[in-house]
Amino acid sequence: MKSVAINGFGTIGKRVADAVAAQDDMKVIGVSKTRPNFEARTAVEEKGYPLYIGIPEREPLFKEAGIEIAGTVEDMIQEADIVVDCTPGNIGPQNLEMYKKAGVKAIYQGGEDHELTGLSFNSFANYDDSYGADYARVVSCNTTGLTRTLHTLNPLVDIKKVRAVMVRRGSDPSEIKKGPINAIVPNPPKVPSHHGPDVQTVMKGIDVTTMALLVPTTLMHQHNLMVEIGNDVTKEEVIEALEKRSRVMVVEAAAGLDSTAALMEYAKDLGRSRNDLYEIPVWKESINVVDNELFYMQAVHQESDVVPENVDAIRAMLEMESDNEKSIAKTNKAMGIF
Repeated sequence: MKSVAINGFGTIGKRVADAVAAQDDMKVIGVSKTRPNFEARTAVEEKGYPLYIGIPEREPLFKEAGIEIAGTVEDMIQEADIVVDCTPGNIGPQNLEMYKKAGVKAIYQGGEDHELTGLSFNSFANYDDSYGADYARVVSCNTTGLTRTLHTLNPLVDIKKVRAVMVRRGSDPSEIKKGPINAIVPNPPKVPSHHGPDVQTVMKGIDVTTMALLVPTTLMHQHNLMVEIGNDVTKEEVIEALEKRSRVMVVEAAAGLDSTAALMEYAKDLGRSRNDLYEIPVWKESINVVDNELFYMQAVHQESDVVPENVDAIRAMLEMESDNEKSIAKTNKAMGIF
């Protein structure tokens, strides 16, 4: 049983904590917050996680709020085999120094640059690269979505070139100060966006170029892919390959799953915690092959698709499982993932 600390109990951190707690070969020894909000209280009173504070000077605020703390983040990581860093972007470098000083392994999220660790992680594409590593970064939600389907299809369709348009949500549902209200925003207003190069950190040598824009929604991202292929393949063969792959689901607009809103409603009907959809839905009707070019559309639930990847990264880095498919299957079973 490996001890896992979660530094940051926000959108991703609280989901990773629950995913770790669901596994039978690892446990959550603590989570951290910088302020005594409802998430801090939930961690202690509802989840039973020991709570550590990221800013020691704020200890009186937690006491005033009546939220029990177990110590500081530095105390927490002393007891951990590995830390999953889910803190906001741009403080990763200073946290890395803290982890190195404590001699503890750490996993970062896609909000940090690849250069921070020099190693990025995806369960499908490069699990072996992180086996036994000290520091790694799970790629972003969009990169995870692209990699899952492209890696699944590459043995079948002989990918020559990928072009993708990323239609991104303006903000997460809980955020009220971010995102466009009445606009479509090129994000960034240049080509390529960062998503293509990010895919290349885990799928070496793939020719992929992306462009991205923000739209006024909070529900999900949506990707439109155009893939030049080097062999003859039918859309039926593509559909079959995607249907066989776990963490990917082929959905039908004709069945009512015709929007990101409908997909989120489906996640609710599945009884998922926080309505999370860990799988990457690919619209069946969008899949087509025309003159050696494959087209398809997919969606990404930005709050949850990277969560099982974090669990697999823990197993790889702590050398708990050398076979990526065995780790994926174990994680999926514990989390109820298709």
